[in-house]
Amino acid sequence: MTLALPPRGPAPLSPVLPVVGVVALLALPVAPGGEGGAGPADALSALVVVFCAVRLLRARRRPLTPAAALLLGLPVAGIALAALHAVAPGAGLTGLGRYLQVFVLVPAAVLLLVRGRADFRLLAWALVALAGWQGAVGVHQYLTRTGASYRGEGIRAVGTFGPADVMGMATVVSLGLVCAVGLALGRPAVRERVLAACCALALLAPLAVSFSRGAWIATAVAVTVQLLLAGPRRALGVGAAVVAAGVVLVGGLGVGTAMLQERIDSITRVTDAPDQSVTDRYTMWAAATDMWREHPLTGVGLKGFPEYRDGHASLALSSGSDTEGAGAAYRRQPLLSPHNMYLLVLCEQGLIGLLCLAGGWLALLVCAVRGLRRTRAAGGRGLDCALVACGLLVWLLVDFAYADIGGPATVLTAVCFGLIAWWALVGGDRVTSGIPPRTAVSAGRGGMPEEVTPR
Repeated sequence: MTLALPPRGPAPLSPVLPVVGVVALLALPVAPGGEGGAGPADALSALVVVFCAVRLLRARRRPLTPAAALLLGLPVAGIALAALHAVAPGAGLTGLGRYLQVFVLVPAAVLLLVRGRADFRLLAWALVALAGWQGAVGVHQYLTRTGASYRGEGIRAVGTFGPADVMGMATVVSLGLVCAVGLALGRPAVRERVLAACCALALLAPLAVSFSRGAWIATAVAVTVQLLLAGPRRALGVGAAVVAAGVVLVGGLGVGTAMLQERIDSITRVTDAPDQSVTDRYTMWAAATDMWREHPLTGVGLKGFPEYRDGHASLALSSGSDTEGAGAAYRRQPLLSPHNMYLLVLCEQGLIGLLCLAGGWLALLVCAVRGLRRTRAAGGRGLDCALVACGLLVWLLVDFAYADIGGPATVLTAVCFGLIAWWALVGGDRVTSGIPPRTAVSAGRGGMPEEVTPR
C-alpha cells in the first residue's frame, strides 16, 4: 500500500512584485508641463512600504539585522536635524518625506521583500525592460525630431519624462544598461548572457542621443568597474563588443552626428570654453559651498537652497534653463538645486548630514565588494547579483557629482538602493552561511515554516 502525496498548490507569488509594479509605472508618460511632484510610481512606493510593514507584523519577526538598521537608519539623524531648522515648516516636511522615501523607507522595504537571488534578478530584468521601453521612445524622438529641444532642434531623447526632466530617460537607460552588463558578465547560462549582452548593446543608442554628459561618464565608470571585477578575460571580450557596437552605431547608423560629437568633445573642455549650462552649474556649486561655510554643521535647512541661492551666486548665473519640445510648450525652468547631490546635502544638511548619508553609501560599497569576493571564492554563484549591485552603486556615486534627486525617476534611485542594500547586507553573506540562496526557512509557530533573515 502506497501513500499518495497531496497535490502541490500553486507557487506563492513573490512579495517583490509590488516593487516591480513601481518600476513598471515609470513607463507611463508624464503630463506635459508637470512640476515634477509625486507621481503614480511614488504613490505605489508608499503602498509598498505599508505592505512590507504589514507583512512584518504578521510574521512577528525582527525586520532588520543590527548592521542593516544602522546603515539604513544613519541618514535619518542628519535629515531630521535639517528639517527642524528649515526656512519654511511645510518645505521642511516635504523634504523630510522625500529624503526618507529615497534613502530609508523604500530601500528598507526592497531589502525586506527580496527573498533571494531570483527576486533580485527579477527586479534587475525589470529595470532592463523599463530602460528598453524608454530607450525605444527616445530613439524614436531623435529620429523623428519630436524630442526635447537641443540647439533649436527637437532631437534630445527624453522618453516619456518630457523636457522638464531631461535626465529622466538618461537615468533609466543608464541603470538598465548597468544591470544588463552585470547579468551578461555573471550569469552561467549562455542564453541569458547573450540576451543581457544584446540588451546592453541596444541601450547604447538611446544613451547616446540623450545628450547627457553626466550619464555618459557615470555609465562608463560603472561598466569599467564591473568589467574589472568580472575578470580580465571577460573585460577584453565585452570591451571588443562595445567597440564593435560603437563602430556600427557611428559609422553604419549615423548616430555620430555633429551635435553629438560636439557634446562629447565638450566634456574635455568644460574649464576652457564652458557653455552656459556648465557655467550655471559651476556658479551653483560655488553658491552651495558658500552656504555651507556659513552653516558648516547643520546647513541652511531642507529645501533651503532656492531661498539662499541669489544671495550667494554670482552674476554669471542665468535665471533658468529653457525647456520645450516633446509635446510641451516653451517654459523657463528655474534652477532650484546645485545639480550635485553631495553639495546639495552639504549646504542644506551640513557636515553632519553629509557624513551620515555618504558614510552609509561608502559602507554599503565596502560590504558589496566584500560579498563579491566571497562569491568568487565560493565558486561564482550569484556573481551576476554582485556585479549588478556594485555597478548600480558606483553609477549612483559618480552620477551624484553631476545630478541630485528630483523628478519622476527619483523613485528608481530608491529601488536601486534597496537592491544594493540587499546584496551588501544579506545576499553576500548567504554565499558562505549555508542558507539556501532562494528562501531561508525555519520552524515557526505551530511547526509551519517561516522566512528568516540571516543575523
